[in-house]
Amino acid sequence: MTTLAQTPDEATTAATWTAVCPLDALVPERGAAALLENPDGAPVQVALFRLLDDEVRAVQQLDPYSGANVMSRGIVGTRGGEPTVAAPVYKQVFALRSGDCLESGGKTPLPGHGAHLATFPVEVRDGVVHVALG
Repeated sequence: MTTLAQTPDEATTAATWTAVCPLDALVPERGAAALLENPDGAPVQVALFRLLDDEVRAVQQLDPYSGANVMSRGIVGTRGGEPTVAAPVYKQVFALRSGDCLESGGKTPLPGHGAHLATFPVEVRDGVVHVALG
């Protein structure tokens, strides 16, 4: 993994940018999992989604309803113009930009998990996808 210098916007959030993969390695409207490291060295699993307009979104890989690291296997769609992913186990629908659960399917998240996915800033620079952690 390559850690890049912070841009001025990220300096206040102490984010560490990590080069993850070439944009071309991500298939539009399909997820991909990546194992990254927090600035403290702790592993973080993220799910990356390349949308049809080449926007890339990153959310936590852990499904808060099933407890499995499977979000990258979810089904990409839209609701009211908002890109979404449907979790592959119980089919909850999450907004990819905010991480909000838009449809719980009548289920509740596991204890200790909220009905929300953590999101991570993403930038594509020179054809390479970078994710900010920290």
